[in-house]
Amino acid sequence: MSSADGQQEGGAEGAPPEQLALIRESVRKAKAPRAKPRTWRGAALARELPVARVLVDKGVLHLDRYFDYAVPEELDADAQPGVRVRVRFGAGRHRVREGRREGGGLIDGFLVERLAESDYSGPLAALAQVVSPEPVLGEELLGLARAVADRYAGSLADVLQLAVPPRNARAEGRPSPDPLPPPPAPVPGSWERYERGPGFLEALAAGGAPRAVWNALPGPQWSEELARAVAATLASGRGALAVLPDGRSVARVDAALTALLGRGRHAVLTADAGPEKRYAQWLAVRRGSVRAVIGTRAAMFAPVRDLGLVAVWDDGDDSHSEQHAPQPHAREVALLRAAQDGCGFLLGGWSCTVEAAQLVETGWAGPLVAGRERVRAAAPLVRTVGDQDLARDEAARAARLPSLAWQTAREGLRHGPVLVQVPRRGYVPRMACATCRAPARCVNCSGPLQAQGSDDLRCDWCGREESGWHCPECGGFRLRAQVVGARRTAEELGRAFPAVPVRTSGREHVLDTVPGTPALVVSTPGAEPVAEGGYAAALLLDGWAMLNRPDLRAGEDALRRWTGAAALVRPQSAGGTVVVVAEPTLRPVQALVRWDPVGHAVRELAERSELGFPPVSRMAALSGPAEAVAEFLRAVELPPQAEILGPVPVPAAPPGRPRRPGTPPPGEQWDRALVRVPPGNGAALTAALKSAQAARMARGGSTPVWVRVDPPDIG
Repeated sequence: MSSADGQQEGGAEGAPPEQLALIRESVRKAKAPRAKPRTWRGAALARELPVARVLVDKGVLHLDRYFDYAVPEELDADAQPGVRVRVRFGAGRHRVREGRREGGGLIDGFLVERLAESDYSGPLAALAQVVSPEPVLGEELLGLARAVADRYAGSLADVLQLAVPPRNARAEGRPSPDPLPPPPAPVPGSWERYERGPGFLEALAAGGAPRAVWNALPGPQWSEELARAVAATLASGRGALAVLPDGRSVARVDAALTALLGRGRHAVLTADAGPEKRYAQWLAVRRGSVRAVIGTRAAMFAPVRDLGLVAVWDDGDDSHSEQHAPQPHAREVALLRAAQDGCGFLLGGWSCTVEAAQLVETGWAGPLVAGRERVRAAAPLVRTVGDQDLARDEAARAARLPSLAWQTAREGLRHGPVLVQVPRRGYVPRMACATCRAPARCVNCSGPLQAQGSDDLRCDWCGREESGWHCPECGGFRLRAQVVGARRTAEELGRAFPAVPVRTSGREHVLDTVPGTPALVVSTPGAEPVAEGGYAAALLLDGWAMLNRPDLRAGEDALRRWTGAAALVRPQSAGGTVVVVAEPTLRPVQALVRWDPVGHAVRELAERSELGFPPVSRMAALSGPAEAVAEFLRAVELPPQAEILGPVPVPAAPPGRPRRPGTPPPGEQWDRALVRVPPGNGAALTAALKSAQAARMARGGSTPVWVRVDPPDIG
């Protein structure tokens, strides 16, 4: 007994002694047992709607469904449809304690809906945690994600990873601004240049849902015209969404919208903004504070309220195709949104894809074009240099550039900057025999030879230096540049025009704008900067390098890149001239000369219809090891109209080059099979592929097969 135990009674200090064990026992009786948050063992369930239907964040096809969980009473208020939750996943039915499933690992998910009871007969695990009470997954976004997953034979969880950005607590804790009232309807402005342009804006401002394929006139006015279409939609009290290929295009439309409507009317969603700013902008759209969104392909899922217009600019650009599973294309997602929400649709660009021509051909969308007189007034003069011209041109044989190109550049530099488009970046990516033009290949691995410098010749595949090369076809020893890169072209032009500054724009450093003063701007396709007042001239070099690619879209893509560069040149009336080094009899070259990309797309569509090529037919590519592809084809239950093409070996990516989707990893050999179905059978094809892939993954141990629906590159 301690000295404290012998104190007199009275007051706190004279309290009768108690054993420590008795104190613990009294505490246990006074307080109810606390439930463990990870399992909520012993916790009471919510009185109303005690079941939560959850989509777990596991992007595997055989788990592409909802799972039911019990809702503890403590989480009842926050566990609302659309919030992020954490659940225990992977517990077996034998791990049950006090009527509650336990075990498994914690995994993120989305609460889809609350139910009064579950159709699952066994015991349910409880929600482990509500990550945030902020509802981020609405019914419209969930329906769109499900449609995209079915369209591309993917899982809903993979699509939601693309659609819902990662959570940022600081951005989520800040309130979004109050929504602004609808602005007044804009005047048509430069839309009057198009035959149905003012009517399209009037329909949007009146609350209609017009659908159009827009072939924009050359020049920088396209960003202002797109901004007016967005403003007309906002004037009707609805929201608008515009998806653009890159950050430079987004910046131009952002500036046009700010000049037209002021700040606070629209949100910009791009990866360059950073996670916190991007999530704050996304939440402002989700909460209804902002009704207009512009951005890159990640913005195609933006949860715009009361969507009235969805627009896509330059849908032929590769940037619109998502690289992560299930690889949706921004154009197709926009079409799904237009059909799901019943909103307006605008597909625009200087060129025209075959998919856009099909929308007009089927009557789903109307053409939004200018008359031929306006086209001729806005377009530059286009001149061609073919093989016969090059053969007769001594300057072309000596310096690679034809005399017409040198003369055009010299004349253009008197009045402003001159654009030089080169298909490849770098110095001299490819070499060929100067006599017979046979490609120069390595004697060790047959890879292509390239010149890293003026005297350094080595293989692009194995890296071996080559010193004593001779042509196996004609025996010649002289080499010439087969495709000259941007840096080498800039070097040659710098020597030819020593008093003129030379600027380069490419993958490593892309220029946004250049001054209107005389200068040579050497750029790779897609990286052309905008010149103040427009370019005085443009040289489109090595056109055959883009036209001769072994790809179904080679001609379409070459015309799109040429048109994009030529659209930055001044009109013919202002002296603007474009020289394209390509055979003038080829269809894409003729379309550029006439400035008729729509006619080229219509003819391409007619040929693909006869041959059964996309987009007339639906096609899927199955890539993987030969045995895995063969096993997949034996197991899948394809529609009766399906046609299997292949399998054929897939060439591996050269060493040092980025691996393209559907190509084998280094050191592996893959096969590829194409499955084609006629129109109207696309849904049946994707359902069959998804079911077969899910069955393979559920069995486990099977070698994976890469499934891509409507791949942009099918050879």
